[in-house]
Amino acid sequence: MIFDYFNNISFGQPLFFILFAFIPIMIFWKFSKGKKQVAALNVSTIKGLSKVHSWKNTFQQFPFILRLIALSCIIIALARPQVSFEETETEGEGIDIMLCIDVSGSMTAQDFTPNRMEAAKKVAEEFVNNRPSDRIGVVIFAGESFTQCPLTTDHSVLINQIRQIRSGLLEDGTAIGSGLATSVDRLRNSKSKSKVVILLTDGVNNGGLIDPSTAKEIAKTFKIKVYTIGVGTNGYAPTPVSTPMGIVMQNEKVAIDEKLLQNIAYETGGKYFRATDNGSLENIYKEINHLEKSKVEITAFHRYSEKFYPLIFIAMGLLFIEIVLKYTLFKKFP
Repeated sequence: MIFDYFNNISFGQPLFFILFAFIPIMIFWKFSKGKKQVAALNVSTIKGLSKVHSWKNTFQQFPFILRLIALSCIIIALARPQVSFEETETEGEGIDIMLCIDVSGSMTAQDFTPNRMEAAKKVAEEFVNNRPSDRIGVVIFAGESFTQCPLTTDHSVLINQIRQIRSGLLEDGTAIGSGLATSVDRLRNSKSKSKVVILLTDGVNNGGLIDPSTAKEIAKTFKIKVYTIGVGTNGYAPTPVSTPMGIVMQNEKVAIDEKLLQNIAYETGGKYFRATDNGSLENIYKEINHLEKSKVEITAFHRYSEKFYPLIFIAMGLLFIEIVLKYTLFKKFP
């Protein structure tokens, strides 16, 4: 119980702990005084009394011990034990960001660990955790596009939606234009001064109802910056493929339309990146995180709760008990 009381305790006036130096002085004075006491009655010998013991003799210093404990409580109370509570207020301007992630079948290629899609989900989750002040959403696309999570500041919900992304949710294909257009649509009514799309894909546009160039022009109209990421190693990558014999691994050629991705990024004021492994993908998101800084001011307020009152009550109680014992059970007669 005592340890729980002092958990997270700080002291406002710690210099009062110097007063603890008087406690050993009091103990020394008490026992020195006891040795110098003069007997009220002279007797020839106390030999017959040396074997006489009583509970009063055993506990004769108990009132003095109570006084020392009470004094210790008073000293600690004077040092003002207190608990600090910190409150923060956040003011400023965040950024609205849509993560546009390719979920086509080729994202299961295992040139990343364990595959491209799981690596993309992992770095997306870390990116969200590093941007607590921004509204972030997720769009997924394959042969079509779908809003997995609209813009939100509830990042726990957002992360849960990212973890649920998997291949096969949408018709297969790579509709880059549709994915970008859906992301832009989610940002076009945003009041934020900075609106960003991070588009990640590992292939060439081969489907969808909206051409990537058209989606790019729409993004420019609404002043939305697009960062593009091409995912895949150079050359061939082991990819699980469905066959009549089941799922087998085959080396598939990595084909990324880098020219298209570079053009989308350049025209919208963003930047194109190429990720060939987990490490480079992590570094890309870190760089984007560094480039897109939120303007946020955090003001901290400290509130203190005083904890000396119980110590004062304990000290008063102990002094009262000492006085009662001194004039009753331990009363000295002249």
